[in-house]
Amino acid sequence: MKIRQTTFALAAIAGASLLAACGGSDNSAPEADAAAPAAEEVVLDNGMTPKEQIELRQGQLKKMGKAFKTISDQLKASEPDMAAIQAAAASVPVESEGMADWFPAGTGPDSGVKTDALPAIWEQPDLFTEKLSDFQMAAGGLATAAETGDMAAIGAAFATTGGTCKSCHETFREDD
Repeated sequence: MKIRQTTFALAAIAGASLLAACGGSDNSAPEADAAAPAAEEVVLDNGMTPKEQIELRQGQLKKMGKAFKTISDQLKASEPDMAAIQAAAASVPVESEGMADWFPAGTGPDSGVKTDALPAIWEQPDLFTEKLSDFQMAAGGLATAAETGDMAAIGAAFATTGGTCKSCHETFREDD
């Protein structure tokens, strides 16, 4: 009986700790400005709410992340699947089309919607556009290298493209 009570007590403590860690019992969070409209009420120039735009952006970025994971996994494989590499590499330039439009004003941290995008995106738009352009050029080079089937060229292009991602993330993305 004592073991059962101890187990129950430990489970209760663990549950309370988990809720506290997740913010379930944190009443100290700052309240939103009552005068500021909710993110769902704001409509961007493209007709979307900030939440819809951020979710769309995050979805596109996750698609590209999945493509990069596929390529990375295949580059490490003892018998790489060239078709998988080529399909993934070809998808990146396509998925990144219009990427600058994924970040309209009003979709940053001040929108009230969870995003890793830093305010620097909107504070330094020329630099952000330059970094996006660098990424898109490198992504095109990766797709071209993949078409050749040359693993050394693919590896080099993958490293270059990954470097452009890292460069942009260092300035414009909140650390994980």
